[in-house]
Amino acid sequence: MALVIKAGRLIDGLGKTHKDMQILIEDDKIVQVASSVDAGPDARVLDHSKGTVMPGLIDAHLHITSSGDPDTLKNLRRGIPYTTLVGAVQAKKTLEAGITAIRDAGAGFNTALDLKRAVNDGLVPGPRMVVSGRGLSISGGHGDPANGWPPELQFAGRRPVDSPDEARKAAREELAFGADCVKMCATGGVMSMGTDHTVRGLTEDEMRAAIEEAHNRKKRSLAHAQGTEGIKNAIRAGIDSIEHGFWLDDEAIELMLENDVFLVPTLAAVYHIVEAGTEKGVPPHAVEKAKVGQAAHLVSFKNALDAGVKIAMGTDAGTPFNRHGKNAFELKLMVDAGMTPMQAIVASTSLAAEILDLNAGAVREGCLADLIVVDGDPTEDVTCLSEKENIKMVMLGGDIKVER
Repeated sequence: MALVIKAGRLIDGLGKTHKDMQILIEDDKIVQVASSVDAGPDARVLDHSKGTVMPGLIDAHLHITSSGDPDTLKNLRRGIPYTTLVGAVQAKKTLEAGITAIRDAGAGFNTALDLKRAVNDGLVPGPRMVVSGRGLSISGGHGDPANGWPPELQFAGRRPVDSPDEARKAAREELAFGADCVKMCATGGVMSMGTDHTVRGLTEDEMRAAIEEAHNRKKRSLAHAQGTEGIKNAIRAGIDSIEHGFWLDDEAIELMLENDVFLVPTLAAVYHIVEAGTEKGVPPHAVEKAKVGQAAHLVSFKNALDAGVKIAMGTDAGTPFNRHGKNAFELKLMVDAGMTPMQAIVASTSLAAEILDLNAGAVREGCLADLIVVDGDPTEDVTCLSEKENIKMVMLGGDIKVER
């Protein structure tokens, strides 16, 4: 049966707002967007003429099986079944908050792959999922067992690789397990004990080998990259997106523009660590590194934005106090850092869909009908997206998943 949505305000996800529009949906796709659509007499009509209809939000970087606890290893210590159940709870919260697609950037024991299958099979509610599998990192680098990970969790979250051949093999295996993209750690990280987040991780040659395997299978690659040298290595190696990007210099930004590389800044991750501090249990080494990186992060974000780098919304949800279901807070942080509300919306819809290779993120003919109805005007105040009570409806592929 055809479905018609009447939208008093329509945000198309491409940078424009339209008044008093109708959206015709058949099966899982949008087939017409106009002031009056050609629906048959049996079409179901949803009247949202007093609300805002827009594409569902897309979070291009999170960790669905991590809960946001300051002890990031707590779930993993409880084992695979518990970790997977946590992910199922988080997936439901995420969808209910109007996030209709996510890219998981690493889950313990590769549990996000099974969670994605469960969501696709209708066993548990959740958004569309693009899953990276375990990230590739050097021995002693970001996420390595030597840096705070107990031996029994050695291979839970990362795959240590120390040569181009090892990186190539690891990428092939992660893809064979079902990964939709390949993640690699180009630098150290904030949460890893004993690593400096500014120093290089994987070498350019190691990343190039893994990226070649991803691209050979028509899959994308993403790089956890905070320090400048690692960022440039990843770009020169052929990476598709830089995650975090704390220290982007002019050369790095120019390389991103030349090679059409996305930035997924995850401003919320650093924000919440600094706000919570050691008083709420965040490890001192993480708080100190987050404080050092935060100012540079905001400058890099603004410089990349002004230069025209493609920016996709990502939250790193699952890191300390960075809760699933609160993903839209990232839009406020992006606006505070220099974006207009509309730029933040585009970064969270059509641009995020592009980096996930999803036919979504826009209200236009042929796109998947992944839509939300919002009480308020996000182009005036993006914070209306942050409270799930304002999200009056969530639709995924033409099916209403949430209605308030």
